Amino acid sequence: MRTLLKQILHLLEGLFAVAKHVLKPAVTLEYPEKRFVLPEKFRGKQTLKGCVGCGVCKQVCPANAIRFVKEGDLVTSYKIDLNKCIFCGNCQYYCPFNAIKHSDSYELASDNKADMLMELVSEKENEEC
Repeated sequence: MRTLLKQILHLLEGLFAVAKHVLKPAVTLEYPEKRFVLPEKFRGKQTLKGCVGCGVCKQVCPANAIRFVKEGDLVTSYKIDLNKCIFCGNCQYYCPFNAIKHSDSYELASDNKADMLMELVSEKENEEC
């Protein structure tokens, strides 16, 4: 008889816990239709504009994820390996020309490793300038 009362008590406790949460609004975000509200200092995918190739970003990157090629005064190739990048923000913080910025893009998943090598400056872009 005692075990039956304990089982009923546990059943009522479980029902009470469920009833308590049924009345609260849902916390799940309907992702593709609704987007996350990002904090002001969110560090997402990097963008580059006005790089002179000083190399400070490459030196301060703790993950060694930045590579670039400079020919004369022109940066011909600037690549960030997102497989290595830890999105620490050092490249943006220490850039003396504010050339590199973190965007609010957070959809970076890919099943191909080659997609994670991001080329921010190509030779075609330099020819247009």
